[in-house]
Amino acid sequence: MLKIIYFVHGTSTDNEEHRSSGWHDCPLSDLGVSQTIQAKNNLICKQFDIVFSSDLSRARQTAGILFPKLDVVFDERLRECNYGVLNGSLGRRVKYEEHIKTPFPEGESLLDVQARITAFLHENLEKNDNKVIAIISHRAPQLALDVIVKKYSWSYAIKKDWRINGNWMPGWEYIIDDV
Repeated sequence: MLKIIYFVHGTSTDNEEHRSSGWHDCPLSDLGVSQTIQAKNNLICKQFDIVFSSDLSRARQTAGILFPKLDVVFDERLRECNYGVLNGSLGRRVKYEEHIKTPFPEGESLLDVQARITAFLHENLEKNDNKVIAIISHRAPQLALDVIVKKYSWSYAIKKDWRINGNWMPGWEYIIDDV
């Protein structure tokens, strides 16, 4: 069994500019830093055996603020979906519903993200049995966890996404017995 507490990065400069970041590497904004400091005070779990983070700057910064005294393992499999030609694009041109199976032009599909997250879980489930791990990442990897762990369909996971419903939390808990 593996217990995961999942954290999303704070608001980035791209978020403030209404850009769809994807693999575009942007930092946290001042608001994002403030949000992350506030989130640190409200962590739903205080003890972690290991911390994993996406290697993109906004997640790295979030990890550093949330867990300044812990070593963080950066893993590119925890990156946001690669939106291809839409990485860093202005506006709301990224529509997850249209790219569950079909990759973004020159990018990947949500099923590709699911495969990355599944590989990450397979590798870490056995190594970290009965441990509590933190993951700092992005939207698509979190939705992939909902699909893998909660057995949601992609359509349902997208529809239930807290970003749409405004149900942010200072961490989401996932318990995994097998993948």
